[in-house]
Amino acid sequence: MQLYLVSLLAVVSPLHAAPLAGRNSYPGHDLPAWNHGAVTQYPIHDSCNVTERRLIERGLQDAITLANHAKEHVLRFSNSSSIYRKYFGNAPSGEVIGNLDRIVNANKANTLFRCDNPDGNCKLPKWGGHWRGSNATGETVICPLSYTTRLFLEYFCTRGYTVAGSPLNTYFGTDLLHRLYHLPAIGEGHIEHFSDSYEDVLELGAHNSSFAVRDSNALQYFAADVYGFDIAVPGIGCAGTPSPKPSTTSQPPGTTTAAVPPGCHTHDGGVIHCP
Repeated sequence: MQLYLVSLLAVVSPLHAAPLAGRNSYPGHDLPAWNHGAVTQYPIHDSCNVTERRLIERGLQDAITLANHAKEHVLRFSNSSSIYRKYFGNAPSGEVIGNLDRIVNANKANTLFRCDNPDGNCKLPKWGGHWRGSNATGETVICPLSYTTRLFLEYFCTRGYTVAGSPLNTYFGTDLLHRLYHLPAIGEGHIEHFSDSYEDVLELGAHNSSFAVRDSNALQYFAADVYGFDIAVPGIGCAGTPSPKPSTTSQPPGTTTAAVPPGCHTHDGGVIHCP
């Protein structure tokens, strides 16, 4: 009997040990985590001094706050929200959610904010910054004008600001939403400018929602509008009303080529946008 028990134990013991050994040697167990190497904060170049860095970081946090709340608003109300329908019509909400979430959670590698004016454009009047375009597609320059003219979210819906009637770059957060969508790492070349003025945005949402959901201006206006209505002044907001359409019997003088640098165009409120 004793010999039988010893023989049985000799057979059973390796069977019990095998699963533990297997757990320690399954394929890929030494690989890094799936998200290893992801960049979770927007990088800022060493050319920015301490004050510039703090202001850019604060502006970026405002942009993330705006985008994240707009995303949560859509997750809560889908495309039934009256504010959503104003900008995106009856379009399914998934693309809007994804485009907003890219600001918050996309990998921020291959993005860079800098302050050293490598292309010389900060010397141009009214330039608060610019995407570097073909010079460096992942880089954005922030010019000194931004630090003295942009407001933070604590001032939202104050000083006579309205979503419909004030420039998009009134707030650092909305201005940086615009700049972030230019970067391929965030906008992926999919989010573009399909509208110019606020009235154009409403027209796009009413008649071409498939483009509205990836229109840079529509996404910015929507984020501003829901932040005002939900957070800044709950239940009231500061949407404002669109400007009346100009009379068809007279046209304002066109912008001269001397007023707008080559390759650039103007936005509502006289804001100059350059790629």
